[in-house]
Amino acid sequence: MKISAYVRVSTTGQNETGQREAIQAWVDAHYPGTEIVWYVDKESGDTLDRPEFARLQSDVFAGHVQQIVVWRLDRLSRTVKDGLATLCDWCDRGIRLVSVSQQIDFSGTIGKMIASVLFGVAEMEQETRRERQAVGIAAAKKRGVYSGRRKGATKAGIDPKRARKLREQGLTQSEIAKSLDVSVSSVRRYLKQVN
Repeated sequence: MKISAYVRVSTTGQNETGQREAIQAWVDAHYPGTEIVWYVDKESGDTLDRPEFARLQSDVFAGHVQQIVVWRLDRLSRTVKDGLATLCDWCDRGIRLVSVSQQIDFSGTIGKMIASVLFGVAEMEQETRRERQAVGIAAAKKRGVYSGRRKGATKAGIDPKRARKLREQGLTQSEIAKSLDVSVSSVRRYLKQVN
């Protein structure tokens, strides 16, 4: 038996080690010696358009996944709509979903009900974070100390032309993102800059 583990951090600067260690410890305690298939994204939870999540979904559809383990449920999604649709689809396929930090198995009706509350909390936290950021930016603008993100800013040391060259070699946006160690949204922005 293999266990699928999904890990997500919001930016390429964040480290997924803590999530990996917690998941590994849970698997070692419950299923010693079981192989883990890792799916790791460095993308926002606002959308399901993430390369490793797409790979996980592909494996789910192919019938290769029986159990998915996450550190927290909000690693899957930060929206109620996407999160519940995904969870319900997995449950309908007989896939068990476990959150190790929340110590919850989301299989069955009660699991779905708890998940709907947790996805709602995650979405609310995301909106609150955006509101605080907007208030902070407005205050900085009022004081005259906010100049915004510099137009065309990229991750240190990355030339957007590299993204174009990789695209010309036939790489997908997801593959380019992995190659450059940036998010897919950054790749899209780089490709627009060099057009």
